Amino acid sequence: MTGRIAELAAEYDRTAAFPAESLRIAHEAGLLTATIGEQYGGGGAGVEESARILHSLGRADPSVALIAAMTLTNHARQAVQPHWPEELYARVVKESFERPVLLNHARVEPDLGSPARGGLPATRARRTAHGWAISGTKRFVTGAEGLDWFLVWATTDEDEPRVGTFPVSGDSPGIEITGRWDQLGLRASGSHDVTFRDVEVPHGQVIGLAPHGPAAEQDNRAGAALHLPLAALYLGVARAAQAFFHTFAHARVPANLGHPVARTERFRRTAGEIEVLLAAAEQLVFDGAAKLDTGDTSYPPEQALGARVLADRHGVRAVELAVRLLGNPGLSRGNPLERHFRDIQCAPVHAPQEDISLLAIGTKALNP
Repeated sequence: MTGRIAELAAEYDRTAAFPAESLRIAHEAGLLTATIGEQYGGGGAGVEESARILHSLGRADPSVALIAAMTLTNHARQAVQPHWPEELYARVVKESFERPVLLNHARVEPDLGSPARGGLPATRARRTAHGWAISGTKRFVTGAEGLDWFLVWATTDEDEPRVGTFPVSGDSPGIEITGRWDQLGLRASGSHDVTFRDVEVPHGQVIGLAPHGPAAEQDNRAGAALHLPLAALYLGVARAAQAFFHTFAHARVPANLGHPVARTERFRRTAGEIEVLLAAAEQLVFDGAAKLDTGDTSYPPEQALGARVLADRHGVRAVELAVRLLGNPGLSRGNPLERHFRDIQCAPVHAPQEDISLLAIGTKALNP
């Protein structure tokens, strides 16, 4: 299954087209519905299984994996601590088993930046006779062209403003892609800017309305169930780069050597360093995910943040080593290593970024 997704990855990267066919394949394999809770007819996959799914998809096509990650995370959260209105979620689940139904949050804004750094949204939810009208612009909305549901973070226009998440159907009037995603890596993820102009949301179709204030801001320590699968996704990218590195090393036979470069000390030493980097990071990520699944209270959120920091560092470093050793062939668009190198640069960009994570970890360390 992932083999076909990997075959399509280069084409989607070149064209930056929405990877509809790859997502269809992932859906038919049951990957997009894996975290739907048993009470809703799903398998109820936990954090470790989610991490392994995204690791596998990351090896094939990280753009597809990232879109899948947002959908998996939303289903997983609903299974553990329901937050969607029940009637609406039941409808979403029913459709999810029939076709790919994609869900993602729309939180980042042009002026605010990432909510991980604090602040509250400029996007407004205005009271109407039938519910709410949502207006504002969001940035970096992964999968925007194919989303069935945008989970829009907005501030109400009430006398005492509240903040909450408003599920907006993707086919609602008033939604427009106003800024095209044109990044170095993850080109097929379609993380466009999206503007909402008086988009209607029915009354009662709101998640987690809370008073406007610090308590409504993003809790960077509470996202372990996302941090670890996201780290696993990018370790999958690094494993794909490693696989190409090995293939090249066995196939490349310089005339002056008369044998594959895989037999040289230089390549073997680098291969060893890459394997140590990735194996250590995977152990941290998957072991941590398993502890989360068992409810191990000895595994605090700071350890999950730390595992992601190290996994990102190790993944980026491993791919850099492969590219450096191959030289010009490593940067040629004619082979996949160049694409893996671009994609892995996106790993440290995801919120919370390294400085925020280290601040939380250091605060805990200094004040146990």
